[in-house]
Amino acid sequence: MSSSVIKAGFIAAAVANISGVLLFSKGLTNTVLMETDPVVMSSFGLIMIMVWGLAYLAAAFTQANLKWFAAAFAVEKLVYVICWLTWISSHSLSDVYQQDLFAGIFYGIYGVNDAAFMLFFVWVYLKSAKAPVDTART
Repeated sequence: MSSSVIKAGFIAAAVANISGVLLFSKGLTNTVLMETDPVVMSSFGLIMIMVWGLAYLAAAFTQANLKWFAAAFAVEKLVYVICWLTWISSHSLSDVYQQDLFAGIFYGIYGVNDAAFMLFFVWVYLKSAKAPVDTART
């Protein structure tokens, strides 16, 4: 398992969370995005997504075994994937696109993006679980 690939993956997850929220929420001003799913994507919810991004960034620069960080991050992403699947199955994406292009793009891709990073975090967990424990790094 290449530590540079893992580090890059954690940084990519951080960038996706932080810049994705800032871009698609138009700097936390996109009311259509927030009102479309006010429970998960409220202004507080969007800020917390960016906080998770900061956690991914911190993990990218951590020298310790990332096994349990990756497991926690995988569960967190699973929760968002389930929220997205629930939302997408009961709402009209085209209605959101008609109200705001950025909100439409966001709701169209966020679950797929989270699923991809969930699989990455699962991969890191599984690779870390098989790796010998380096007690000097933990």
